[in-house]
Amino acid sequence: MNTAKALLLSILVGIAAFPGSAQLVGNSLRSYDRSAPIDFAADRIEVLETEQQALFTGNVEVSQGTLDLSAASVRVLYDSSRDLSVSRLIAEGSVSVRTPSETARASRAIYDVPRSIVTLLGDVRLARGGDTLTGDRLVIDLNSGSSSIGGGRVTGRFTPASTDTD
Repeated sequence: MNTAKALLLSILVGIAAFPGSAQLVGNSLRSYDRSAPIDFAADRIEVLETEQQALFTGNVEVSQGTLDLSAASVRVLYDSSRDLSVSRLIAEGSVSVRTPSETARASRAIYDVPRSIVTLLGDVRLARGGDTLTGDRLVIDLNSGSSSIGGGRVTGRFTPASTDTD
């Protein structure tokens, strides 16, 4: 494993293990199909073949199954020795990650495709129905459907289910 990849992996592991984070579980994440094709759209695409990267800029939209991501730019890291398999997406600028029941917004997101982990960083806001959580970091494990938010003070609002019996 090269040094940059090892460093990013250790950062992601450190973020996932951040103490004091709130645990969340999203039903739509449990049914997420990580084997679905990844579709891209952008105003401009620049391929940096020697670096095995592609840079998508301007109104970038990425979708895989029921998971949608939008951002100002997305850098796609790939491995050309394995039929152009995508290893990582790094999204920046007004990032939004959506499932049918949740929306998360942040300044930056890293999607580790082989591990199926999405990490959102910077002014994170997670909304599910009328419930909201905010923090500095949100890690979503698409394998288990669980997520954690932390990286400083976590705030939120949960709306109790109606108990009206009329």
